[in-house]
Amino acid sequence: MSDMRKALILSIALLSAGPALAAGGDYGFTSLFNTNFVVLIGFLFFVAILFYFNVPTLIGGMLDKRADGIKAELDEARALREEAQTLLAAYERKQREVAEQSERIVSQARADAQAAADQAKAELERSIERRLQAAEDQIGSAEAKAVRAVRDRAVEVAVAAAGELIASKMAAADANKLIDDSITEVEARLH
Repeated sequence: MSDMRKALILSIALLSAGPALAAGGDYGFTSLFNTNFVVLIGFLFFVAILFYFNVPTLIGGMLDKRADGIKAELDEARALREEAQTLLAAYERKQREVAEQSERIVSQARADAQAAADQAKAELERSIERRLQAAEDQIGSAEAKAVRAVRDRAVEVAVAAAGELIASKMAAADANKLIDDSITEVEARLH
């Protein structure tokens, strides 16, 4: 065994026996019978063991490793936060674009509806105008037909009256000539 291990075993043996021996009389501070001194030696021995096995370096390494892990987690969290902010900005930008697009669609729909309403109104006015014109044409045609019918009837009555008048006052040959002239004149006026 190495000298250090032997010293370690001896120190452990002395330290374990020290408190039992210290329970007796009044001894000086540096005596193994003084419990304060024994505790001090045990503490120093414990610290020596920690340094012998490089416990502070191991603890420091573990703490450094943990610090590096925490730093990596913080860097990852920072990167995730930046990515989240980028995604949020993209989402907000898309939301604004969608809102603008929906406004454009609504405006276009309103304009289309107004244009359709205006076109329907104009079409209705043209239809009413065509119907009024057709009605006026029918009225004019009926009026012309009625005037023609009245004129024809008036001509018939006039011809019949003239025929009777002439027949009563004229000879048959003169009456025939007059009837023929009247018919010719009526035909010329009607056509």
